[in-house]
Amino acid sequence: MKADASIPPVPLVLGLSGLIPFYVPAVALLAGLDLGGDPAFLALALAAYGALILSFLGGIRWGIAVAMEEQDAARRGYVIAVVPSLLAFAALALPPEARLWTLCGLHVALGLLDYGLVCREEAPEWFGRLRLVLSGGAALALALGAIGF
Repeated sequence: MKADASIPPVPLVLGLSGLIPFYVPAVALLAGLDLGGDPAFLALALAAYGALILSFLGGIRWGIAVAMEEQDAARRGYVIAVVPSLLAFAALALPPEARLWTLCGLHVALGLLDYGLVCREEAPEWFGRLRLVLSGGAALALALGAIGF
């Protein structure tokens, strides 16, 4: 897929804006700020948003798989679309620190897998770069939250 490598402004701005709900509870946990709730609630809010975003990203994968002409080749895309959401849901049952570290790892893994879409020419180059930036930002926030908890 050959196209302009620059990230379009709308996905860039919206994607970066989507990092805000990661960083508010993460920074609060790390700084020991009292936002009117107990640290366990902040950790849960951070984890819930992390799980929600993994499910959203699965929808992107599903859409790419649906558009493939050869559905046998799309099987991998369907699996990658669903498995991170299931693992994220299971991670919500873990203790807070383990939950955040698990979600951190899932975001890193899915970011790298999404970059693979570019390598296989199934997505434009800008998408891969955006996914690395956003996954790195989400993973960092989850790690900061785990450290702060």
